Amino acid sequence: MADKPHVILVHGFWGGAAHWGKVILELHRRGYDKLNAVEIPLTSLADDAGRTAKMISQADGPVLLVGHSYGGAVITEAGNDDKVAGLVYVAAFAPDAGESPGGISQQAPPAAFDNITQDSDGYLWLPQDKYRESFCQDLDEDESLVMAVTQKAPLASTFGDNVSTPAWRCKPSWYQVSTQDRMFNPENERRMAERMQPRETIELDASHASLASQPKAIADLIDKAGAALT
Repeated sequence: MADKPHVILVHGFWGGAAHWGKVILELHRRGYDKLNAVEIPLTSLADDAGRTAKMISQADGPVLLVGHSYGGAVITEAGNDDKVAGLVYVAAFAPDAGESPGGISQQAPPAAFDNITQDSDGYLWLPQDKYRESFCQDLDEDESLVMAVTQKAPLASTFGDNVSTPAWRCKPSWYQVSTQDRMFNPENERRMAERMQPRETIELDASHASLASQPKAIADLIDKAGAALT
């Protein structure tokens, strides 16, 4: 059997690489020994795609990029690298050329959009007392508290950064919709998926944090993509 692809996981806003923890364990159990979760700075799409590109350049063999939330915009921008064989979107943005995450969100504002606050330095936060209800209502209080306290805030300007050349137009893709998502409108997710015509779309009864609340289902989708690429 051919080797499994090198999986690179890209987090989104208000999270970090550790958000992939349960998915990492699932994939490791399934024989994925080439795994990385990138810690992106969330300072601009160029910075975040550039950090991801550096990880791709060090990868061993064909790469399967997996993006959650804003991480979908990052893999859309960084996925044109010749080493990237496929893309998996987890409740994620998949902008077309000239589109930004902020512009897409404004087309169908999510339920928790008004909970986002901006500090004096231009960073966007989810207040800790609103984090669970906004981001991960299907996780228990302890896990959601840790996520809230350790959240990684993006610069507000990052929301307006446009994708240049979308990798999903030339690379095989897979998509997961979270039907109870309060941070990215599920209708927008469905629209992203329909437009890209992925190999497969799955819908999960999950919050925005489907990677943490339903890691087995997310690992199943990644595994299907990995099998298709080998």
